[in-house]
Amino acid sequence: MGMLDRVVGEGGRQVIDSLADISPDLGHHIVAWAFGDIYSRPQLALRDRQLVTLGMLTALGGCEPQLDVHINAALNVGLSAEEIIEALLHSAVYCGMPKALNATAVAKKVFAEQGLLTEPEKPGGSAHSVPEQRFPGQGGTGNA
Repeated sequence: MGMLDRVVGEGGRQVIDSLADISPDLGHHIVAWAFGDIYSRPQLALRDRQLVTLGMLTALGGCEPQLDVHINAALNVGLSAEEIIEALLHSAVYCGMPKALNATAVAKKVFAEQGLLTEPEKPGGSAHSVPEQRFPGQGGTGNA
């Protein structure tokens, strides 16, 4: 349970406890395999593992409860709210807007619970906005 506690914190224990009466074996494999064997491998830092996990859960879709746990875990291992949102935005390119929107809604809930929500910046002025670009044939000067 050491790695599970380190990465996920109390939320991880709650997940394992919730499985005790229905599938204790699943809980065992989460602790022993996922957080025992896989998370302890040295090739990726814990924060990188959480970025991969967030991307995978977002791409799968329908994993909102697991996203809740892993967004909290991402914060626990040092990712900032801004990095998490950027990863979810990036995922939209590969798995689509609906899945990225669902994941972002979960992030918003987690950030609110953690007191991390800030005033949103206006579109066009934030670090998250895409600068206007002109391409040949798109109007304007045509200079790209």
